[in-house]
Amino acid sequence: MRNKLLMLVALFLGGFIFYTSAAGPFESLVHRSLFLALVIGLGLLTYPLGAGKTWRPVGVVIDCLLALGAITACLFITFNANSILTTLPWATPQDMALTAILVVSILEVARRAIGWVFPLLVTIGIAYALLGDRLSGPLSHRGFDASFVTETLFLGDLGVWGMLLGVAATTIAAFVLFGSLLLHTGGGQTFIDLSMRIGGRSQGGAAKIATVASSLFAMVSGSAVANVATTGNFTIPMMKRLKYPPAFAGGVEAVASTGGQIAPPILGAAAFIMAEILGVSYVTIALAAVLPAFLFYVAVFFTLHLVAVRKALPLVPESELPAWPDVLQFKRLTPIVAALGGLFGGVLNGYSIQFAAFLGITLLLVSYLFFALLDRTPPRQIVRSLLTGLEDAGKGMVIIGVLLAGAQILVAMLNLTGIGVTLSTLVVSVAGEQVFLVALIVAVICLIMGMGIPTTAAYVLVAAVLAPALTRIGIEPLVAHLFVFYFATISVITPPVCIAVFVAAGIAKAGWLQVAGHAIRLGATTYVIPFLILAYPALIGLGDAWDITLAAARAMAFVLAFAGILGGARLFGNRWLDSALLATTGLLALVPNIALGLVGIAGLTGLYLWAWQSSRRVALQGAEL
Repeated sequence: MRNKLLMLVALFLGGFIFYTSAAGPFESLVHRSLFLALVIGLGLLTYPLGAGKTWRPVGVVIDCLLALGAITACLFITFNANSILTTLPWATPQDMALTAILVVSILEVARRAIGWVFPLLVTIGIAYALLGDRLSGPLSHRGFDASFVTETLFLGDLGVWGMLLGVAATTIAAFVLFGSLLLHTGGGQTFIDLSMRIGGRSQGGAAKIATVASSLFAMVSGSAVANVATTGNFTIPMMKRLKYPPAFAGGVEAVASTGGQIAPPILGAAAFIMAEILGVSYVTIALAAVLPAFLFYVAVFFTLHLVAVRKALPLVPESELPAWPDVLQFKRLTPIVAALGGLFGGVLNGYSIQFAAFLGITLLLVSYLFFALLDRTPPRQIVRSLLTGLEDAGKGMVIIGVLLAGAQILVAMLNLTGIGVTLSTLVVSVAGEQVFLVALIVAVICLIMGMGIPTTAAYVLVAAVLAPALTRIGIEPLVAHLFVFYFATISVITPPVCIAVFVAAGIAKAGWLQVAGHAIRLGATTYVIPFLILAYPALIGLGDAWDITLAAARAMAFVLAFAGILGGARLFGNRWLDSALLATTGLLALVPNIALGLVGIAGLTGLYLWAWQSSRRVALQGAEL
């Protein structure tokens, strides 16, 4: 019974997203309250309390009470939206009761889905708003009673029903549906096959397959954990079968999947939220992230290649690779091209993001159905694929929906109490307005605050609390937000709470500390790229063509030098000498003086060309013998 109800609600939520993407959202409070009611109901069904335990009947009662209370609270907003927006309602005991049960339901679903850390942070935020007047020192505030907190959270559009939930219910929901349908209509397998052909026959091919597959999946999932769970179940066993150390295999997948969080178009759903916070277009955010994401994947790919050559990691056997003609079949590529073409075409034509996603979905479905009918695919199989895509999209919205609803509660409390301004002021006062020192402090705090929290929620938190510290010292807002976003993102591979590493370690059956060690080494450039953006804003498009070109050349040289050190590049056969030369040329590339920067770039290029020519001569001599 539960499974049938779960599928029904998931399908209804998927249909709701599809319809509102085409027709446009309802009035804000109506749309968001209906969306949250569906998300909470689906969340309670997806993560039942006490499943498999003897006390499950008690869990059923609790789940029913939570669902009834939360849905009642949401529908109260749905039917009273006009009066709430046109008057200044005073909180009644009924309003406070509805607010309490709605907040408890959101946090309970979040607890079941992602653990205790995030719900605990939100609870602390609410408690701080209610009790902060009892503190002393800079963290104290004037205090707010339960009635005022209720009015902020429930009876307006600044609390639960604020911008973050609005973005989740429209833009992000449309992208989740788009990605789910794309993967379930054959796109997922095509991505894997393409990545196998692209990286499979080079040195360390299995590890490169993980990198390419994760980057392709990132275009539609934008989730490190989802990438690890999806591509990792394929790539990690392949690497282990080819005698890769299990911990290394897990580390490769964890770091490659982390790139999905910083890769356009979705950036772990942060692109849409960042656009709303900064008041710029989504395209601006996506384009700004292109070059940094490219630098990340180049560094990972190059490091993997060097490690593979040094350790003589085996190639993927040709017999295990799909044939190019099979991968490039017209009927396999057309739905993907049509879907992405409709999506980006809609964006470039100025349509809303959700309507652009609707166009992509429509073209995807038309082309998929055309080729499925042409191949005489059984109608039941076609319907099953589409229903599975809709169902998975609905389930995928549970975590995003409750996370952003909870994050909106936390942000509302931070704004109400002014703690974000207080903390940013403290950071600046400690660092004395020295840009590098402020950035370093912010980076460390971002890593700590992001641990155990999915990327989207982590970004929202650090953007509210720490981004102002950077903007206060003159950093461009887009640079500041990307900076904190990157460090919130890489917390998923940073011990001690590294979610992506835990998942990869479970699949690889290896110790998580060993997996984390490999992940940090392979993904070390991710800790550096934010500082490069800070030093050279042209990396995200803030400058003319010359500035962007020079910044890209400097960053690429530094990243390749850094990757060469981490990967153990062989130049002259002496590791210390090789590392010293790479470090010198890499650092010279970053020197503000253009002449010295060009010397560093030229020097690094010369070193790698010399090493390449030397390896070719050795290979030719070996072939002659």
